[in-house]
Amino acid sequence: MHIRSIGLRLTAWYTGLLTLTFLVLGTAAYGLLSYSLSRDMDSSLKGIADVMAQRTRSGGTVFSPSDVDNLFRRFFGFSPLDRYLDLFDPRGRRDPDRSRPDSGELPISAEALKNASQGGSTFETIETPNGYPMRVLTLPVIDAGRVSNLVQVGMSLENMIITRRRFLLIMASVLPLCLLLAGGGGWLLARRSLRPVEHMTRSAQRISAEHLDQRLQLTGSGDELDRLAKTLNDMLDRLDDAFHQIRQFSADASHELQTPLTILKGEMEVALRSRRSPEEYQTVLKSGLEEIDRMNYLVGGLLLLARADTGVLRLDRQQVDLRALVHETCKQIRVIADEHSIALQSDLPEAVSIRGDQEHLRRLMLNLCDNAIKYTPAGGSVTVSLQSTKDWVSLKITDTGIGLSQTEMQQVFSRFHRVTESRSKDVMGVGLGLSIARSIAEAHGGRIDVESTPGLGSTFTVQLPINFSPNI
Repeated sequence: MHIRSIGLRLTAWYTGLLTLTFLVLGTAAYGLLSYSLSRDMDSSLKGIADVMAQRTRSGGTVFSPSDVDNLFRRFFGFSPLDRYLDLFDPRGRRDPDRSRPDSGELPISAEALKNASQGGSTFETIETPNGYPMRVLTLPVIDAGRVSNLVQVGMSLENMIITRRRFLLIMASVLPLCLLLAGGGGWLLARRSLRPVEHMTRSAQRISAEHLDQRLQLTGSGDELDRLAKTLNDMLDRLDDAFHQIRQFSADASHELQTPLTILKGEMEVALRSRRSPEEYQTVLKSGLEEIDRMNYLVGGLLLLARADTGVLRLDRQQVDLRALVHETCKQIRVIADEHSIALQSDLPEAVSIRGDQEHLRRLMLNLCDNAIKYTPAGGSVTVSLQSTKDWVSLKITDTGIGLSQTEMQQVFSRFHRVTESRSKDVMGVGLGLSIARSIAEAHGGRIDVESTPGLGSTFTVQLPINFSPNI
């Protein structure tokens, strides 16, 4: 089953990891406890056997019950009821003179006898009828370099087994309580940690296209959630700018399309109110064709810009003789320059060629030259120059026109933007020429820069790479 809630998933992960950690630590603790109890028991049995062996070497008698109690209390801290202590001869037979009559009888294994004959002691765990095994140590008594006796000391493992069972019982009892507390604590921590996410979710739900000015609130902690909120706010800023541009673009496009449509409709209505001469109808049709051409140019420009924005502006890339293309463009635009009494000059090198789309490059030059002529008073001049380096070509269009202010230089490439109305009231256009020129330059891997001084003129510089290979 897939858990959708992040809080529940975090709680489940936290509880699962805690359970695994508890089990690993519990297993390790149980192992260490068993090892420690076994080692302490073997050490205590060894101490009792050493005391017994020392007394045997000195010729002492067997211990009395009180001595045995004191001896076990000395090494174990208590005197267990189920204990064992006895003496044997080197062959493993009980010594009737020195054995304790109340000690009971435990057999000595063949392995213990073999180890004792070689001077080694043996620890064994022997099963007993009472249900609990006994830990037994068989220690040889070395006297004058030979084995004189065998000391056998033993103690029931009942206490150690009960201690380990109690430890397991405590662990089994504590585990559910710990998991319950851990799960509850993990859930509270997850809810508290994810509370900013809930606030961000509610804030984001209130944000729509009509309320893009709202932003997510930052806590100031600088943590991951704060960085996420800042990233989302930056994204909202970009969306707000994009929506603003779209609204402005739609409003400007509607206005520009509405004007020729209104003119076209008005002229048609006037022409239909009464009978007209063929010459008058012809005049109306010519005016209508002009408005249709204007709308066609506007729609074509908008389509080109839309394709450039989405990165699907198709370029028929081939080797283009840029010098010949600039020369041809200057011949076409010279007619318009002569009509406005503007001198059109060109400074072209012998040969410059780049890889690009010839028709789009022609439109770029026409737009820049036409823009320069529009905003240059009669008697002024427009100069087109072309320079090249190893990797780049620089196309400059310099005019002696009205120039641009700092604010206008920042906005001149915006769509539908035209310079101050008082300076351009007699200039026709829809304000797309420079936007189209910049889109074409960028599609070729280049750029357009502008330098201008109000009242002295402007220079538009197009930088284009000679060998443009876009990443596909």
